[in-house]
Amino acid sequence: MLRIGLTGGMGAGKSTVSKILESRGAVIVDSDKIAREVVEPGTEGLAALVAAFGDDILAADGSLDRAALAAKAFVGDEERGKLNSIVHPLVGKRTAELIAAAPADAVLVQDIPLLVENGLGPLFSLVIVVFVDAEERVHRLVEHRGVPEKDARARISAQATDEQRRAAADVWLDNSGPPGTIDAQVNALWDERLVPFERNLSSGKWSLSVPELVPADPEWPAEAQRLIGRLQVACGASALRIDHIGSTSVPGLPAKDVIDLQITVADLATADKLAEPLHKAGFPRKTHVTADNPKPPYGVGGEADPGVWEKRLHGNADPQRPINAHIRVVNWPGQQFALAFRDWLRANPEIRDEYSAIKREAAANAGRFTDHSEAVAAYLSVKEPWFDHAYPRVMEWAAAQEGRP
Repeated sequence: MLRIGLTGGMGAGKSTVSKILESRGAVIVDSDKIAREVVEPGTEGLAALVAAFGDDILAADGSLDRAALAAKAFVGDEERGKLNSIVHPLVGKRTAELIAAAPADAVLVQDIPLLVENGLGPLFSLVIVVFVDAEERVHRLVEHRGVPEKDARARISAQATDEQRRAAADVWLDNSGPPGTIDAQVNALWDERLVPFERNLSSGKWSLSVPELVPADPEWPAEAQRLIGRLQVACGASALRIDHIGSTSVPGLPAKDVIDLQITVADLATADKLAEPLHKAGFPRKTHVTADNPKPPYGVGGEADPGVWEKRLHGNADPQRPINAHIRVVNWPGQQFALAFRDWLRANPEIRDEYSAIKREAAANAGRFTDHSEAVAAYLSVKEPWFDHAYPRVMEWAAAQEGRP
């Protein structure tokens, strides 16, 4: 099951996006609808709200007067916390029931207004944010929903900022235009990303990376952090640390548009046990890769032993975000080299230029081939010899930084 998180500021149009996705075949779990369901007349939720906020939050027919509740619950952090402590557990229980009832191959979209505020992004394979400027959202709430302007501004100010939502977003849907203009964005998202993503996830396939260079993207670090969050949820305590490594972790360095990450574990047995949870989280294993190329002996020696260069490698089922998630054993040379190499490049502009020239040569070599496997092999045939020579330089530099001989 592919689980997608959908969020956005109040009045941004999440329900519009949900309806389009549902019409295309997505299973929608709407937190707002569930929140209304769990406080209907006769429920334990409504009884708890009355006990906490008073009888005057009820309408004449005994149902919840949502405007009256909002006027009390959104005046400060303490009141809002009281509301959340009552409603959230009930919503969570009902949400779990709906997810359990969904088909195993579903594209399941959870519409969660406070996804960013509650730090829920790592629980989803993708987070979609629907954006509309705050002032326009106030206008829509007042004009189309009849919300008093004061209440609308209070609710919006209590939610995440646009900057916080952008940091959490894998997909940013701008819904600022007139009705209907967002439809094409959502349909393209469904056809070009969500359906292929679910198909890859079901079949254990990962997105392929093209061995060609692109200019450094300032969004790479933020993307890496979102991926690290998801990997951490999947790995739990088995991951001793997870780091952004490789060229996309070095500011200003042209690179293949592939996010390299390193999951450090205690041993290879732990790495193998992570294969299933990582696959379920959207990161299937690349079974054809079981080790890095050993580097020449350095220092104490033993680095050329193939056994200490073993690793496991996972990709990403998301067709629009290729990654390499390397699982390496703590203190083995490959694990140490990946971190030291990143820091070496960050600290030495002249080395970045040297490496950039090698990468351009490798990309040009790969460009002579149309077959993907041949192109990758041609790319690596240029880089790997350079890495052999770079390895002792990197490790000597790392030792000097730590004051070791």
